[in-house]
Amino acid sequence: MGSEGNHRKTGPDANAPVAVELEGVGKRYDGTVAVQDVDLRIREGEFFTLVGPSGCGKTTTLRLIAGFEEPTEGRIRFGDRDVSGVPPEARNVGVVFQNYALFPHMTVGENVGYGLRFSEPPGGASREERVRELLELVDLPGTADRDPESLSGGQRQRVAMARALAPGPDLLLLDEPMSALDARLRERLRLQVRSIQRELGITTVYVTHDQEEALSVSDRVAVMRGGTPEQVAPPRTVYRRPASRFVAEFVGDNNVFEGVVAEGNGGVEAGVGADSTARTVPVDVGGETLRVAVGGEADAEDDVPRPGDSLTFCVRPQHLRVGRTENGVRAEAESAEFLGETTRVHLGWGGRELVVRTEDPLSGTVAVGFDPADAHVIGADPGE
Repeated sequence: MGSEGNHRKTGPDANAPVAVELEGVGKRYDGTVAVQDVDLRIREGEFFTLVGPSGCGKTTTLRLIAGFEEPTEGRIRFGDRDVSGVPPEARNVGVVFQNYALFPHMTVGENVGYGLRFSEPPGGASREERVRELLELVDLPGTADRDPESLSGGQRQRVAMARALAPGPDLLLLDEPMSALDARLRERLRLQVRSIQRELGITTVYVTHDQEEALSVSDRVAVMRGGTPEQVAPPRTVYRRPASRFVAEFVGDNNVFEGVVAEGNGGVEAGVGADSTARTVPVDVGGETLRVAVGGEADAEDDVPRPGDSLTFCVRPQHLRVGRTENGVRAEAESAEFLGETTRVHLGWGGRELVVRTEDPLSGTVAVGFDPADAHVIGADPGE
């Protein structure tokens, strides 16, 4: 894909040097805290995504990295270089904005070439050669003489990306670049963005509020809340093992249960599925006793919840099994949403809502349960 394919990479090396480091970074505006206590280390060649709801500080964090804002406290380094006080144009970063920011009075080629106004094209190429190879890279060959207004939204966003890449930046920053596009186009474009990033091996920081987008393109994800990263981990870890209730409920559908470890009903038992080292504990949730897997061979005995401890755990909708009475509850089917491959069914149980994914709609009273190994403990309050 394009003439820069000889640099193709499949992902960051786990031992790659740190490209960007934020240490204790905070930003306040007239006493209002936008971000606080941000500690992040982004590796060279990594596709790193900041995701979270509106107002969580993800865009402010990106702007601090770009140099559009200066931190109120903390330090930002690019490798070993402290970039405090360094202006954006001297940081060697490429930025792609949500609104494209293309110049309507310039052709596509002139817009891409505008990214070279402060530097010569990398690799000794001429300006025209660089524009041509970048338009090929973003799958827009032969469009250099076209008017940007004649392109679709997705094409314009790719032109904006080509312009950001023109000087050969060390770091690519993308601020919600697809939020104005329709769902199908977003899906296609995010695959292209990921492909381009891998082909160039460029360190990339991506901002989005779309959890699916974050999970699908990233090497690692930072889930932001209240100006601070709540969890930083690979997408599968964030989805399967959320670190907090907020992450569990923000990233995809989830069923969160709060209960108290019960005194009896078998106590702590060993052996869950194929993992003979995992243990289960009975948890009283709304008058029902559910068994939850906890711990493992590496855990000290003190880490296993004891009777009377509060316990919060989650079970994804696809892991609730309809018709299972063991470790299950009886709930009322209230509504259903047909999603194509599956149906999302909302159930009422004990004054709360459960969500299950099935092939067909459900009606009336149904039994739903889960394997203890599919329950992930996200919080405990021992001793109360």
